[in-house]
Amino acid sequence: MLRLLIPVLFLFIGVGGGVGAALFLTEERGNTDVAASDDHADDDDHSEDNEYSSADSPYEYVRLNNQFIVPIVRHGTVRSLVVMSLTVEVDAGENEAVFDREPRLRDAFLRVMFAHANVGGFDDSFTSVEAMTPLRSGLREAAHQVLGDIAHDVLIVDIVRQDA
Repeated sequence: MLRLLIPVLFLFIGVGGGVGAALFLTEERGNTDVAASDDHADDDDHSEDNEYSSADSPYEYVRLNNQFIVPIVRHGTVRSLVVMSLTVEVDAGENEAVFDREPRLRDAFLRVMFAHANVGGFDDSFTSVEAMTPLRSGLREAAHQVLGDIAHDVLIVDIVRQDA
């Protein structure tokens, strides 16, 4: 009887501890979310994405929510991965247009990145000015094709290559 009681007791202690930790962490997170939402009550839903914009600037910087992952394939196997974060420079007040067209924009950016990877653009010293120039102009052209004249530039905020 005691052999059956001990595992059940540990089960209740573990579940109780998990529920207690979840409640504690939810309360902590809830308090910081309330404080953050009070500070930015007048901002739109994407206020953290536009942290680079200023009130007197004619442009707004919209950071795309997810990173871009580009596999580097050599001889039929993935040799490395390139992970990038991008921000799109648009006319002030046009950030919703970016989010409305984000799937098409991501697709266009990935096409450019895959083409850049296939010609060896992410090999060797891939962050040199000479290596990044075709990628930057390709991303800018892709943004213009999807967003039109509201897109002014595409900024590469983060880039890293993880070799296998």
